[in-house]
Amino acid sequence: MLNIVKKGDIVARKSHNKDVIFIVDMIIKNKIAILTGLTTRLKADADISDLEILDKEEIEKFLNKINERLAIKTNIKPVEKNSIFSRSNKVIYTGKILHLDGDKRYSEKSNMYYKKMGLNAIVRNIPENRQVNMVNTLMDRYNPDILVVTGHDGMIKTGKSYEDIYNYRNSKYFVQTVRNARRDNKNKDLVIFAGACQSYYEALMAAGANFASSPARILIDFIDPLVVAMKIATTDSSKYLTINDIEDELRDGERGINRCRSKR
Repeated sequence: MLNIVKKGDIVARKSHNKDVIFIVDMIIKNKIAILTGLTTRLKADADISDLEILDKEEIEKFLNKINERLAIKTNIKPVEKNSIFSRSNKVIYTGKILHLDGDKRYSEKSNMYYKKMGLNAIVRNIPENRQVNMVNTLMDRYNPDILVVTGHDGMIKTGKSYEDIYNYRNSKYFVQTVRNARRDNKNKDLVIFAGACQSYYEALMAAGANFASSPARILIDFIDPLVVAMKIATTDSSKYLTINDIEDELRDGERGINRCRSKR
């Protein structure tokens, strides 16, 4: 009996040695599948013939890996708001996070993560192409210290046209969202993380992001932006936070996420 790939199936690409698991979002002309990463922030397409429907055991194996990472991160004692850190004699206020995420499942998981960590965060599920028009309204409403702009991305022609923004699925939206946030925001100390898998890192940094993905055009886990946001939120604004303070907790260190030289 043939396994016919359909919308909603959990699959992997045989040509990529099943390195990433996806959910099928759409089938085009019974030939091409539009895919969204289940544990990575990657958007891709593939011939149906290249896809293998995964069984329950294989899916659980992939999900257990990311759940183990999440468990490690959330096993840290939650931050007490306005708590006094042992390294300082003054009160340290955690930064307020506004997180825009194009993926509904990731939005829900992110919200749970922030709450478990005791962080002051507002998470909104907004499709990547709508973040551009929504960011300023939400910035005015919540007045965050940290803005996370993420979802799914990916290069259309992998390994080619790195400097062509139209070779990225959603980078153009992330870039414009960052520009809009910088242009109208009155908080000069606002810290921005932007991007997803294989995003146009240089354009995101030029637009005004402090941290962005992906310098090496590689994959990032759904949890990576959360790790960055947590580190920024719990770092005294007078301190200088480097990528070296974060890279060991990221999927692929500074190859996946890097920063510019500014405070926090």
